[in-house]
Amino acid sequence: MRSKIVAGNWKMNKNLSETKALLEELSEKLPATEAEVIVAPTFVNLADSSRMLKSSKIKVAAQNMHFAENGAYTGEISADMLLNIDVDLVIIGHSERRAYFGETDELLSKKVKAALAKNMRVIFCFGEELEERKAGNHFSVVESQLKNGLFDLPAEAWQHIVLAYEPVWAIGTGETASPEQAQEMHAFIRKTITDAYNASIANEVSILYGGSVKPSNAREIFSKQDVDGGLIGGAALVADNFISIIQAI
Repeated sequence: MRSKIVAGNWKMNKNLSETKALLEELSEKLPATEAEVIVAPTFVNLADSSRMLKSSKIKVAAQNMHFAENGAYTGEISADMLLNIDVDLVIIGHSERRAYFGETDELLSKKVKAALAKNMRVIFCFGEELEERKAGNHFSVVESQLKNGLFDLPAEAWQHIVLAYEPVWAIGTGETASPEQAQEMHAFIRKTITDAYNASIANEVSILYGGSVKPSNAREIFSKQDVDGGLIGGAALVADNFISIIQAI
């Protein structure tokens, strides 16, 4: 049975003292839940976060990584560097990495393979922009991102993959994605994986929704059949909000 997951992507927020304070509050308030709870602090705070949460049920993820094991890649972080601080989970392909840093499907495929080669788990992000949704191309865009980023992986690799669908058009644009639209796309994603691999893989992979999940809408979104949790942005930066979202699942 696929896992329920609530992951908080902190992006470029929280210095070290703020990170420690938030993690302490989350640890104290974490409700009893069968869901997997993940936080992704900024790189400079990952080692401290990993140490703080070593005996906690909260897991730590990196927000990105490079595909090379080492070398002349100024400012980059390798899989081995993450594993050395007990971080074995990484977000790859976030919409902001695609949009602001020009990360292509080809590059993301290399990153995924590099992470899997080190037995890391991957939260793979994808989703359409506003103009693509308005043009009615949202299904083809998502299918293409999945195909180019993941569909040359062997079937056994999927046990290490978590998917995160990000309707970029519904994040900070004034547009609103309904729970029904989330369910429609998540069902399409499962069918696409079924067609490329098989129904077993499609039904076992967790698909998170990353479209401005908040305490006020989390329960309705998470109630949808093919939504297995959320990749949370701004709401993950406030302990009570993140806890409310965890409780909603």
